[in-house]
Amino acid sequence: MKKLKIIFCTLLATIFIVPFNIFAATVSSECDISDINIPIDATVTDAAIGTKLDIKAKSAILMEKNSGKILYEMNADQKMPPASITKIMSLLLVMEAIDQNKIKLEDVITASEHACSMGGSQIWLEAGEPMTVDDLLKAAVIASANDATVVLGEHIAGSEEGFVAMMNEKAAALGMTNTNFVNATGLDAEGHVSTAHDIAIMSAELLKHDLIKNYSTIWMDTLRDGKSELVNTNKLVRFYEGTTGLKTGTTSGAGYCLAASAERGGLELVAVIMAGDTSADRFNGAKKLLDYGFANYEYTTVAPKLKTQELSVKNGVEQTAPIKASSSFGALLKKSESAAITQKLNLPENIVAPVKAGDKIGTVDFYLGDSQIGSVDVVSTADIEKMSFLTAFLWVFNGLFH
Repeated sequence: MKKLKIIFCTLLATIFIVPFNIFAATVSSECDISDINIPIDATVTDAAIGTKLDIKAKSAILMEKNSGKILYEMNADQKMPPASITKIMSLLLVMEAIDQNKIKLEDVITASEHACSMGGSQIWLEAGEPMTVDDLLKAAVIASANDATVVLGEHIAGSEEGFVAMMNEKAAALGMTNTNFVNATGLDAEGHVSTAHDIAIMSAELLKHDLIKNYSTIWMDTLRDGKSELVNTNKLVRFYEGTTGLKTGTTSGAGYCLAASAERGGLELVAVIMAGDTSADRFNGAKKLLDYGFANYEYTTVAPKLKTQELSVKNGVEQTAPIKASSSFGALLKKSESAAITQKLNLPENIVAPVKAGDKIGTVDFYLGDSQIGSVDVVSTADIEKMSFLTAFLWVFNGLFH
């Protein structure tokens, strides 16, 4: 009987694909996955920069993950209910707790009565039921389980209220000025709001944690030794090339929402759709945004050019110091611009000891036309001590007798 409960949302994927969808008028929870097996529109959106995309939603945004640059937006700062996209912040705090060794994937947590009372999308945890952090993450990310999300939040902060306070603190730290969380799940609540722009910001932050992709790219999985089936509520995972996640959201108050991420050729994009009228609207809208980004932009990596591998050193025990560029240079550019990048080396004639490995010696500056678009530090790769009287005396002494 319990297994039948757990797979209820999964069964909706097949039950709902009929002409007489009796539940279509009411969006009650993330369990509305009636179109999960229907492929998205395969037509590639190849619109030029500046084109207005036909996106059927109240709000939308396309952002490049590394730079945070906005490539397309539509009412991106309009506050509205975010539904289960809220869980991106919940999951970000879980990822940070794992990175800080505050919790481990193999930790076993016991579900509280409060967590089991969430309703909406869930895996029907029972009070006192044990489950690992790893499995709870599967449930929260793949199936958008409210009960699993609250169990994780309680484990980190002691209570859902404490966890929500942490969520709001993190939102403020990230500059999410139009966001206020009231719960950890995204269930409709007075004052629980965010914007497409803020959601893109926290999505980009979550994607910095590679571990999340171990869950957000799974299409189907199981829990409880195969007795509980999970199906990803994000159909882009199955139908869109390069998808890395991230999170769907559906409630009566929020409509159909989606934060989608995808990566191709080193370019990683985040597309957010808020308040679509149908599930197809959010997936097709996100696809159009991602297609637009991949068609027009690329993340270009350039190796800095150094004319020399060492610099003269004054007053040092060594006459030269080895140097190198601290990193390659990466930039988000229009596809027509990448070949036009130039670079300028800025180095002094010499450096003065003492010098430590890693000390900045100069820069390689990168330009697009007359505009500087970034720079990379040139650093010493060795420690060079300052020549002292004693060091000089010992050098002379050794030279005389050897």
